[in-house]
Amino acid sequence: MTESLVIVGAGQAASQLVASLRTEGFGGAITLVGDEAYIPYQRPPLSKAFLAGELARERLFIKPEEFYAEAKVELHLKTRATAIDRARKVVKLESGKELPYTTLAITTGSRVRKLPLTGADLPGCYYLRGIADVELLQDKLKAGNRAVIIGAGYIGLEVAAVAAKHKLKVTVLEALPRVMARATCPELSAFYEDVHKKAGVDIRCNTKIDAIETNGAALTVKTSAGPVDADFVLIGIGIVPNVELATDAGLKVDNGIVVDQFARTEDPAIYSIGDCANLPCTYSTTGRVRLESVQNAIDQAKHAAAAICGKPKPYNEVPWFWSDQYDLKLQIAGLADPQDQIVLRGDPASRSFAAFHLRDGVIVAVEAVSAAPEYMMGRRLIAARAKVAPDRLADKAVPMKDMI
Repeated sequence: MTESLVIVGAGQAASQLVASLRTEGFGGAITLVGDEAYIPYQRPPLSKAFLAGELARERLFIKPEEFYAEAKVELHLKTRATAIDRARKVVKLESGKELPYTTLAITTGSRVRKLPLTGADLPGCYYLRGIADVELLQDKLKAGNRAVIIGAGYIGLEVAAVAAKHKLKVTVLEALPRVMARATCPELSAFYEDVHKKAGVDIRCNTKIDAIETNGAALTVKTSAGPVDADFVLIGIGIVPNVELATDAGLKVDNGIVVDQFARTEDPAIYSIGDCANLPCTYSTTGRVRLESVQNAIDQAKHAAAAICGKPKPYNEVPWFWSDQYDLKLQIAGLADPQDQIVLRGDPASRSFAAFHLRDGVIVAVEAVSAAPEYMMGRRLIAARAKVAPDRLADKAVPMKDMI
């Protein structure tokens, strides 16, 4: 029987899976199903260079169309998969067509978390997840326009930075006490809040949104601290994993599709990779994690391809993330916990510093702002479960290469 692999979801994980499968020698048929009109593309630049008009749409694509033709991939774009029949081993499409598989990979990623409030669906309210979202927003980036951004996570602050550089009047509303509260330590939050304020962005934390109302041609955001007028509103309050296909198929789901170290679900014929997968992780305090990162999509796809080709290698890479805001590059490695000891290396006022997280003396995470040596060596120290004395780690006179 000829092997037939179907991939549902056409993002970063899917593109890498195709490339790795062919590199590993997979000779079967590959079919890729995606509900957008585009071949797999990068999402991180959407809220940065692409939104700013500094990157052409063509440069977003991870691989050119010729790659999929050469890899003999049958593409089904603008197509939604509606069900998985595990007993018959077929994927059902909305057109009624069925795709048989010997192996299935669910790489459905995630979607924006919707704001469950009155007025959040009004014209002038936007979310940012795909190319079409950004192309709608680009027309709003006009000097003097009033932008209200709900949510001070990566997406919200990246868009705020782009909007500020385009000379918009920007207000960021955040329900939590500090910006990027779920992603960074308090020291990093304070630094980035100061950077944005100096760029003219009005940051309002501890602010509850009550409703969004029309105000003539504009909008008014009603908050616990009073109304804020806007020419447009961007809502960036996180993402939700797309797990419905797996749930309906009876696969185990718990904050993502539950997989093992080889990206396999409970069904040995089905794998799941990327934002939608919940995987074992020794770097997490709970032992499992769902990672929303390019690094995880790529590395997990490589391991899944190896397993599909009969060369299983357990996946346990150090997670890493990044964010570009203004001229600053934030690079994070490892998974932090609020109880970690924080060791600062460098002065935040210099705009180049790092915060190391120690747990029982072991380096478990690093947050580096325009500090490549600290980030790169930090990743190695995390992988090595290294212990470094806090005073030595904080001493800029000691080169990072001497820490290991």
